[in-house]
Amino acid sequence: MPKFYPVMMDLRGRKCVVVGGGEVSARKAETLLECGAKVTVVSPELETSLEYLVRNGKISHVKEEYRKGALDGAAIAVAATDREEVNRAVYADATAGGIPVNVVDVPELCTFIVPSVVERGDLIIAISTSGKSPAMAKRIRKETEERFGPEYGAMLELMGEIRALVQKRVPELERRMAILSEIANGDLLERIKRGEKPGAEDVLRGKIEP
Repeated sequence: MPKFYPVMMDLRGRKCVVVGGGEVSARKAETLLECGAKVTVVSPELETSLEYLVRNGKISHVKEEYRKGALDGAAIAVAATDREEVNRAVYADATAGGIPVNVVDVPELCTFIVPSVVERGDLIIAISTSGKSPAMAKRIRKETEERFGPEYGAMLELMGEIRALVQKRVPELERRMAILSEIANGDLLERIKRGEKPGAEDVLRGKIEP
């Protein structure tokens, strides 16, 4: 197995092609939609949730068998069919066109793999076993979900507000970094976990000279 390079992609407004019309394709399409992608599904038939997305204008549908050219202009391609010849064709066309491609559950036909993910607001924790054991990735994800509660998302949102204020009010880079580090490593997370809802100004009081 190759050693994959971890990366987060901005897919907002970009064409992403999902080949296949079943439940797995639906999950892939829904995840891409959540990231702001413009999703096109290529398949003669669609399962119910994909049909719903098409009817409501959420995704585009090419109602035909996969053919060469279907990936034109795509930022990424995902193949999730039960036909090996189709999956291999998607892989071949994508790699020839320099398009990142994932063939679900076939690591040797992937130029990228999708990690198991834990999300807490803007906090995204990606877990990968480099394709060796999806079952282990799911186990680690479950443990991570228990370890990182919703308070992490709330704190991250607050830290974003605090950082913006510090950048405006503290010109020295080293001092900005010291203030933000002190807050991140202080008791703010525990306060939020206890149900407190401190504001950015409250947290910064006494830390920045008037």
